[in-house]
Amino acid sequence: MTSMKETYFHQQTLPLENSLPRWPHATQPPETEFKMALLLLLVTLTTCAATPQNLESKMLTFPEATNTAHTKLLTTKQDLSAVTVCLRSFTDLRRGHPIFSLATSLASNDFLIFKLDASDLFELWVRDKNAEFALQDYKLNTWNAICSTWDATSGIIQLWVNGKPSSRKFVSSGFNISEPMSIVLGQEQDSYGGEFDINQSFIGMISDVHMWDYTMSSCEIQRYSDELSFTLGNVLNWNALDFQITGRVLIEDKQYRYC
Repeated sequence: MTSMKETYFHQQTLPLENSLPRWPHATQPPETEFKMALLLLLVTLTTCAATPQNLESKMLTFPEATNTAHTKLLTTKQDLSAVTVCLRSFTDLRRGHPIFSLATSLASNDFLIFKLDASDLFELWVRDKNAEFALQDYKLNTWNAICSTWDATSGIIQLWVNGKPSSRKFVSSGFNISEPMSIVLGQEQDSYGGEFDINQSFIGMISDVHMWDYTMSSCEIQRYSDELSFTLGNVLNWNALDFQITGRVLIEDKQYRYC
């Protein structure tokens, strides 16, 4: 006579092939199929994000202070011996905030345009070295055209606000920006692609972002500032922009002072 204990033991020691669950009409377990579907979705999203978009007459709106929301701008160019960046920004911020942040693994401020607390002061950074500029044409609650140029041979950097140039100052020379670049709008990078500070986040709107791999002439920068015909950026081009948005950043129709 078999004891109750022996009966229980036999019931729990079924052959391995009989104890495995079966999935009818499927060649993979649900977990594997789910992972494959998720991978396909991620590939699709990445492909969509990398498709250039024409943002002419559009603006990026950063509506709140955060240490996460930002827009990453993508480019295939990764070796720059000179730089020109132009964009338009609209904000009422009185605290310090970034206008344009480019970081590499060697320097978190490899090319940074930063607005300081004081109403007329800016900092420009190259290779983690900076110079301060005072330009009184900058105004709150209106579109400001902001441009900056830098050349690796001379080390000279310069700022333009609404078409008006600053003094030319030395910051860093002798080295190209040659590491893989992380270009971010809305946040200031304290490390490559991250370490954002909510107290330095940008709130407002940004539009017409262009970047070139040479120093543009003052006449060409004036044409950009006056919204006349100009040469579109060959590193970043607002009319054919690769970008990725993280968090609450909106793409909206650009608001004009006059219709």
